[in-house]
Amino acid sequence: MKSKIPVREMALAAMGAALIAVCSWISIPAPGGVPFTLQTFAVCLLTALYGWKLGLCTVAVYLLLGAVGAPVFAGFKGGAGALLGTTGGYLLGFLFTALITGLLADKVSRRFPLLLLWMALGLAVCYAFGTAWFVWLYAKNTGPVSVAAALGWCVFPFLLPDAVKLTLAALLAGRLYPFIKRGRSQ
Repeated sequence: MKSKIPVREMALAAMGAALIAVCSWISIPAPGGVPFTLQTFAVCLLTALYGWKLGLCTVAVYLLLGAVGAPVFAGFKGGAGALLGTTGGYLLGFLFTALITGLLADKVSRRFPLLLLWMALGLAVCYAFGTAWFVWLYAKNTGPVSVAAALGWCVFPFLLPDAVKLTLAALLAGRLYPFIKRGRSQ
């Protein structure tokens, strides 16, 4: 039986999931329990390079590894509890980031300013989904929390570091994409 997914694509997805895991382990603890990591950098870089199909697959592989217990999340955490906890919505939101960034990169442009805009748009949707998840689960488990408080804990402290990470990811993607594209055409 012949595989419908080329071996090269499977290898890229596996290496990409490993890169996201390594970038999640590079973390700085922050107040509120959500650490500063390089996950957003890796997700945006990979989806800008891979496009939406392979980028989304790569993020899904990463999340599935974490869901089954591999310690791929920040702080070497893994398991359904980490994925379904109050901050798990931000992890699941990476699927939206991958879809939006990769789709717009594929269909519109990979030029730096636009790529940076696509990444910011994808991350904004991730923030929105993660914050809604946080507010709902926090209220269910602990008590009501305002959206403003959730944003103050889980989003606002990350805006500047994420802007730097997205800028670096967009710059690096512009440099590396010709090599990825060339490898796909061979």
